[in-house]
Amino acid sequence: MMPNLTRAQGNTRKQIKKGKVIEKRFSECPSPPAPDYNDISNWAAHPDKKDPSDEVPKSLSGKQNQQLADVFFIHPTSFTGSSGDSFLWNADVRNAKINRETDNGAIRYQASIFNANYRVFAPRYRQAHFFSFLTHNLSDKKQALDLAYTDVRKAFEYYLTHHRNGRPFLIASHSQGTIHAHRLLREFVEGKSLQQDFVGAYLPGMPVPADSFTLLMPCKDSTDYGCWTSWRTWRFGYEPTKFNAVCHNPILWTMDTLQVDKTQHKGAVLQDFKKTRSGLCDAKVHSGILWIHRPSFPGSRLIKNPNYHIGDFNLFYLDVRNNAGLRLRSYLNKSTAQKNANNTPK
Repeated sequence: MMPNLTRAQGNTRKQIKKGKVIEKRFSECPSPPAPDYNDISNWAAHPDKKDPSDEVPKSLSGKQNQQLADVFFIHPTSFTGSSGDSFLWNADVRNAKINRETDNGAIRYQASIFNANYRVFAPRYRQAHFFSFLTHNLSDKKQALDLAYTDVRKAFEYYLTHHRNGRPFLIASHSQGTIHAHRLLREFVEGKSLQQDFVGAYLPGMPVPADSFTLLMPCKDSTDYGCWTSWRTWRFGYEPTKFNAVCHNPILWTMDTLQVDKTQHKGAVLQDFKKTRSGLCDAKVHSGILWIHRPSFPGSRLIKNPNYHIGDFNLFYLDVRNNAGLRLRSYLNKSTAQKNANNTPK
């Protein structure tokens, strides 16, 4: 999967067990300066620069500037250890070490999924530290995540003003990014004029309840659009703490609890990023999570953690890639049909 980031998260948990945590409260710590999204360096992925979202495994192709729609991608947490600077709760977008983790991880293995059908926009933002999800000080967690969201919101507004130009758009995210995407959808899309241009959302990595939105519904099937999907991947048979969460099967793209065997799996991308590997994963929706048996590839037996969170996207790389294109075609076909109907003489 992506053992570099998995190892970083493991090291963070070891630090917490040893007492090496953020000992200062959020209010006692300085916050890094807000990013200026007019500066292209503050975008981890942008169609006007070369970045890892342009990359694809062998046999695939992606030409972002030729695509008819956009994806606004909100990356997961890559601020997992010491930043080497004075900012503890939220990352400084100028921090080269954290940016490398973001670019070589989420942007390459997740955001690139969408480059076959969408221009990819992914802002750097003052992401909350991984410890924010483990602290018992809930007010500190909230303040760190709120600060992160102010950047995501500002970046989305910049995208809308300077780049969208009426194009259909998708929102995709993972983990911490899904928390921010949820707020973004409620604030900017649901019940707003933007909803008519909304292709859909991919929101894996965090539990998203069915009643999270009033007007935006979970997707019914693989061709539904203007809707959202979500899943969290665990080893088959594991029973984590139960959440009232929507879970889609990213092979079938329904919430059906039918177990889908590996023959229907279109393709994962592993750490070498060289090719897609089909027939690697089965999948079954169970009590708000996605169960898969441990994928078989060199070194996979060393994976002991039953939480496959880190692979939510890249284990289903080609499945998501193909489906994002299918939803866009459904959206475009419906839009064309509606325009033709409106232009037909009565």
